[in-house]
Amino acid sequence: MAYKKKIFISYDYDNDKHYKNLLLAWDANRLFDFSIKDHSADVSINSTNASAIKSVISRYINEATYFLVIVGSKTHKSDWIQWEIGKAVELGKKIVAVKTDRENTSPSELFGIGASWAMSFTYKSIIDAINNA
Repeated sequence: MAYKKKIFISYDYDNDKHYKNLLLAWDANRLFDFSIKDHSADVSINSTNASAIKSVISRYINEATYFLVIVGSKTHKSDWIQWEIGKAVELGKKIVAVKTDRENTSPSELFGIGASWAMSFTYKSIIDAINNA
């Protein structure tokens, strides 16, 4: 039985869910040999519900082998993504950053942590980045 890479997807819920959906479609069509975990939180990181959500997200990040962050045009402004990157680093996950456009500003938390980068949102660049993580 082939080993399936478990990937947690971090993304800007309001602006980049179509990219997340494309990853999930690739996974469903077996273009990827991965087990992708997607757990969206449409709650402010400072809300009263945040601690419960952080606990669940922490568990899913911990269960994953890879942490893939989709870097869209507004990702660098997301408190949730900043927190998720920090949690992935804390848990020792392999970090993969995938830019939807080469010009997008990256969250500063992605620098200096040994992240593997895909500078475009294509199947080949994402596979290469994951394989190089």
